[in-house]
Amino acid sequence: MKTLRRPAWARASDISDLLRLSVPIAITRMSMMLMGITDAIVLGQYAPGELPYILNSWLPMGVSIGFGMGLLLGTQVLTSELLGVGQKAETGRIFRRGLWAALGLGIALTGLVFFSAEPLFHWIFVTIAPVSEAADKMDPGTIAAETAKVTRILSSGLLAFMVSQVCSFYLEALRRPLLVTVVMYFGVVINLVLDLALVGGVWGGTPMGAEGVAWATTFSRWALTIVMFILVVTLTPAFRKSVVGPLDEVRRQFSVGIGTAISNVAEWGGFNMTYIIATWISLAANSVYGYAVQIMGLCFMFYLGIGTATSVRVAEAFGRGNPEEIRDAGRLGVAATILMGVILGVILIVFNGPISRILVRPDAVLNGIALAPAIAGLLFFAAAATIFDGLQATASMALRAQEIVWSPSVIHIGSFFLVMIPACYWLGLVEGRGARGMMEGALIGIGMAGILQTMLLELKTARLPSKRAA
Repeated sequence: MKTLRRPAWARASDISDLLRLSVPIAITRMSMMLMGITDAIVLGQYAPGELPYILNSWLPMGVSIGFGMGLLLGTQVLTSELLGVGQKAETGRIFRRGLWAALGLGIALTGLVFFSAEPLFHWIFVTIAPVSEAADKMDPGTIAAETAKVTRILSSGLLAFMVSQVCSFYLEALRRPLLVTVVMYFGVVINLVLDLALVGGVWGGTPMGAEGVAWATTFSRWALTIVMFILVVTLTPAFRKSVVGPLDEVRRQFSVGIGTAISNVAEWGGFNMTYIIATWISLAANSVYGYAVQIMGLCFMFYLGIGTATSVRVAEAFGRGNPEEIRDAGRLGVAATILMGVILGVILIVFNGPISRILVRPDAVLNGIALAPAIAGLLFFAAAATIFDGLQATASMALRAQEIVWSPSVIHIGSFFLVMIPACYWLGLVEGRGARGMMEGALIGIGMAGILQTMLLELKTARLPSKRAA
């Protein structure tokens, strides 16, 4: 009689290793989203009508950050490979290369976003915006000007973000994620205090609304970047002399990152473009849809923890040339993502009312729309979308850890630009389904990305030669 045996990828030691890596990384990554959620909640209490200015600003900001994070990811992947073969002392050259890239990116992107913000948003909201019967009475020129103002403030924190990101990637790859976690939550606390002071005028200051959010975010980023850099300098071999790396190491570091950068631009740019479409419908639609996506973003941080940990484990196995470990690490990551998605989905559905009332005042109304009930009504779609969002992240990160770069990028571009954006435009604006149609379109695009990335991961890993004894 056969007995049921645990799958090879579900060994207790592997699960323990995944948890040891993913939990602190997820908590750390969540701090990034907690800053955004904190901003949205404070705005929801004091100036709910100004949330669209912040969300729309993330079209250039999100694309810039996503591109930078992707390009710098090679720092984490190659550091993990060296750690996997016992060469921790040689990882300094990987960090220094990533740091120079972060500095160059930060300066270039700051200038690009700052000077392009005003013409970009005037073109979007004044020149090409479609006429909608549900459109708000607010002047499109005012929307464009206020969004541009917020974007310019946020751009002054791009350099700090890039430097802090390469520091956190390096520390996590060296298996010191708890340090990153502590620093990031230090930033969350600073951001909350500044939000209350600048947005709500809690301590007697003049309430600044969306502009206050932008300044709070910028100051917080610079503060945590300084602390993070000090930790890297004092606690790691980042600036210790190391031998010259292989001839193709530079190419490998940035080829892995370029593919990820393109995927991030597709995903983040696609999502942030949907905020623009929602604003074309109405400011109320933007706020309702935007708050629901903010909750999805918070859930995504759990998946990002699992995906990053899976990437580290796959990269270490790839560096050792062990196909069984590569396959098992990828499959365990996918299984953990599905389980987490079910848990988070149930929470969103069961507690949709309380969650919505945390985000905005229960009596908040914008252009005749009661915001809290409308947000609660979208969280069912958010619960369904969040599972696929996690799958596309984990699977694509596991693929890139094996230096499979371009196939995941093609899937992201197709899913988010060619499917999600048109679906949101058609269902939300053309069909007149408003915020609900926007969320339905997002679910279609994310669902395609999640399914295709997972299928690609299984196809690639199934072809790896097996050495495991029968």
